[in-house]
Amino acid sequence: MKNKSGVVALIPARGGSKGVPRKNIRELAGKPLIAYAIQTALDSELIDRVVVSTEDDEIAEVARIWGAEVPFMRPAELAQDDSSEWLTWQHAIKSLNEAEDEFKVGILVCVSPTSPLRSVEDVDSCIRALQECDADLVISVKNSDRNPYYNMVALDANGYAGLAISGAEKLNRRQDAPSIYDVTTVAYAARPEYVMRANWIFDGKVKAVKVPAERAVDIDTELDFAFAEFLMTRSAAQDRD
Repeated sequence: MKNKSGVVALIPARGGSKGVPRKNIRELAGKPLIAYAIQTALDSELIDRVVVSTEDDEIAEVARIWGAEVPFMRPAELAQDDSSEWLTWQHAIKSLNEAEDEFKVGILVCVSPTSPLRSVEDVDSCIRALQECDADLVISVKNSDRNPYYNMVALDANGYAGLAISGAEKLNRRQDAPSIYDVTTVAYAARPEYVMRANWIFDGKVKAVKVPAERAVDIDTELDFAFAEFLMTRSAAQDRD
C-alpha cells in the first residue's frame, strides 16, 4: 500500500465463465489470463493497491501468487451470469472503505482480466484523464469497425433492413460518417462517490481515452482467446528478431 487514500485497481474475476470455461485462470502464452491484468496494474506507478474481486477460491489463490490482494470474497449473488459488474464495483469500494480505517479509495480503476494486451500507458492514461478533468468516470474506447450511420442496419418485423440510426443523412463514403467508437474493457477509472450513488456508467459525466485496437482485444470466446494468443506469439517473435 503506497498511500492512505489512493488509486485502487480492481480486477473482477468470477469463476463461472461460460464462453471460455475457467477463463480467468486459463493459461494464455504461458501465464494465467488474470496474471496479465495483475502485472500491468502492479507496474503502474499511479496505482496504490491491486485488488481482485472473486467468489472463487482457486482464482483467489492464483491472484495472490501473482501479487494481488484478495482482502474480501465476492458474494455469490454478485458472481452470476446476469450479475451487474457495477454492483461488484460498489461492493469493492464499500468493503475496502469499511475494513480499513487508515485507507479510503480515492479512485477506482477497473482492470478486467479479459484485455491482456493492454499496456500500463493505457491504464495510466485513464487515471490521469480523471485526475485532470471534472468527469465522474473515464472509459477506454477504440475506433469501431462498423458505423450505424453508414453500414449497420436494423431489421423490422418482416425482415426488411434500414440504417440502424433512422433519419441519418445519406452518405456514400464511410469517411463522411460521424466517428463512432467501441467501449473496451482495457480500463475504467471512476470516482468512488459516483460509483456509490449512480446505477451505471453513463448516469453522469463520462470522458473517453482512445486506445489502439491491437491492445483492446476482449476475450469472451474461444476465438478471442486464440486471436489474443496469436498476437502475443507474433509480438514475441518480432521482439526476438
